[in-house]
Amino acid sequence: MQQYVIIGNGVAAAACIEGIRSTDSVGAITVVSTENHPVYCRPLISYYLEDRTDTERMRYRDADFYEKNGCTVLYGKTAVKIDKDAKTVSLDDGTALSYTKLCVATGSSPFVPPFEGLDTVPEKYSFMTLDDAVALKTAVHKDSRVFIVGAGLIGLKCAEGLKEITDNITVCDLSDRILSSILDVQSAAIVQSHLEQQGIRFLLSDSVERFSGNTAVMKSGSEVSFDVSVLAIGVRANIGLVKDAGGETNRGIVINEKMQTSLADIYSAGDCAEGEDITFGGKRILALMPNAYFQGHCAGVNMAGGDDTFDQGIPMNSIGFFGLHTMTAGTRYDDGEVYEENTDQEVKQLFCRNGLLTGFMLVGETERAGIYTGLIREKTPLDTVNFELLKKVATSVAYSEKKRGKMFGGVV
Repeated sequence: MQQYVIIGNGVAAAACIEGIRSTDSVGAITVVSTENHPVYCRPLISYYLEDRTDTERMRYRDADFYEKNGCTVLYGKTAVKIDKDAKTVSLDDGTALSYTKLCVATGSSPFVPPFEGLDTVPEKYSFMTLDDAVALKTAVHKDSRVFIVGAGLIGLKCAEGLKEITDNITVCDLSDRILSSILDVQSAAIVQSHLEQQGIRFLLSDSVERFSGNTAVMKSGSEVSFDVSVLAIGVRANIGLVKDAGGETNRGIVINEKMQTSLADIYSAGDCAEGEDITFGGKRILALMPNAYFQGHCAGVNMAGGDDTFDQGIPMNSIGFFGLHTMTAGTRYDDGEVYEENTDQEVKQLFCRNGLLTGFMLVGETERAGIYTGLIREKTPLDTVNFELLKKVATSVAYSEKKRGKMFGGVV
């Protein structure tokens, strides 16, 4: 009987379980979970702060998911070593698990620079996990002054969630704009203005030089006093297990289209994995939930002896702040073409190159943006659709009748 071990217990791990069971109904599956929670929807932790959800509604799968799939879950355990020759995984409690096939779905961890004086800050938090959200919600009250270091996706979703608790939130970032990794200057300005209307304050082109207790001394020389600090500078993929075992790694664990690593019988999926970005023509970490699911399921099928491929990975971010929605996907090339419809409140940019849609940026109206992502994933030649219509509105009417039939289950 096959012995499957999955390190990690997020979306990629759940998908891996489902992939294995789609092919092998009897093999033993063991999940190593550092967190003491069943798989949950990580993007919902900001809603937890707002009391818009709870731990039960955050479940990614039903309560009997592991039991129905015949899984053993080791909660509160951390894998510390992979022995690729003995085919074992050592845990932090000294035990060792034997595997026939292994999936490393270890995700990512917060990146915290070595700020001088950080150890003097009494109330400091990250915002990556459900436990982080629970701790932060306990620490913050209506009179708390919250200082968030980092104006990326994590920092801003944290700010949105905490706004229901306190009106005193300041966010700083060394960049001159928020969401600098995904938005251009105009788009970022629209989102920043919207957040400022909700009372969130920004200190941009500035960051922390050092901490002294509840005071941050900034690089500009100004000082920020706070009660609670959230460090949301960025994340790093958890690649150590595979790297230490001799596997190929870059920023992530390098995988092929089968989700195989460079090590025999070891696969990887999710935010720790570095797979092909079809819009870029190279490997990247594609840290978003749909890719994590597709990668995990593909890994599971192949671990169980099936034959599956995931070769439609694209970078994508879909996020909303106080009702303003933003969505980006794909890659923008300097030598490509851009179609733009921009106002003071909304942005639409479609990036094209060599007759293909390679990416887009939308602020405001994001409904039916799946039409655009479909064009990117499938590398649909734009001369086979009514792209002039698609520039104005994302609609399946722009496809041929035959294609619409395939899309909606009619004409073949």
